[in-house]
Amino acid sequence: MSSEDTICQDSIYESFYRKHVKALRNYLYYKFGDLDQAEDCTQEAFIKLWQNCDQVPVEKAKSFLYTVANNLSLNQVAHKKVVLEFGKKNTQRTETNESPDYILEEEEFKTKLLSAIANLNETQRTAFLMHRIDGKKYHEIAEELNISVKAVEKRIHLALLELRKKFSNF
Repeated sequence: MSSEDTICQDSIYESFYRKHVKALRNYLYYKFGDLDQAEDCTQEAFIKLWQNCDQVPVEKAKSFLYTVANNLSLNQVAHKKVVLEFGKKNTQRTETNESPDYILEEEEFKTKLLSAIANLNETQRTAFLMHRIDGKKYHEIAEELNISVKAVEKRIHLALLELRKKFSNF
């Protein structure tokens, strides 16, 4: 990009949007546990980026976007309890050869897992889901969260320890 390229240019903004919209939405979803809120904040953050495009250099646009989106989400959840809902998708079953007891046990496990993930602290849950669901590498998570790779390793390690405690006798 030349020094004359700005995020205000339609083609650059559109390319930036396509590159970052899904990752930002997922980040907010994992962090706060509310898909509708994540989508709303993602769109609002991109609107604010557009409204301030003349003040935000292209190389700072991603940081600006994540900061705005995170602040919007924090404002929305100031008094709400965090609940993950991603497990509601794909819960319909087709005909199966599994016994009803097995299906029930599998559903209990799934419910317990979702609850255990929801009860992780925010920093552990966010890093854990970015790694396990999005398949991001530790250095990518560190960059997005603006923390060190060691901090990402520790958060994921602590999340796994918590989950192992919950499932030690299952």
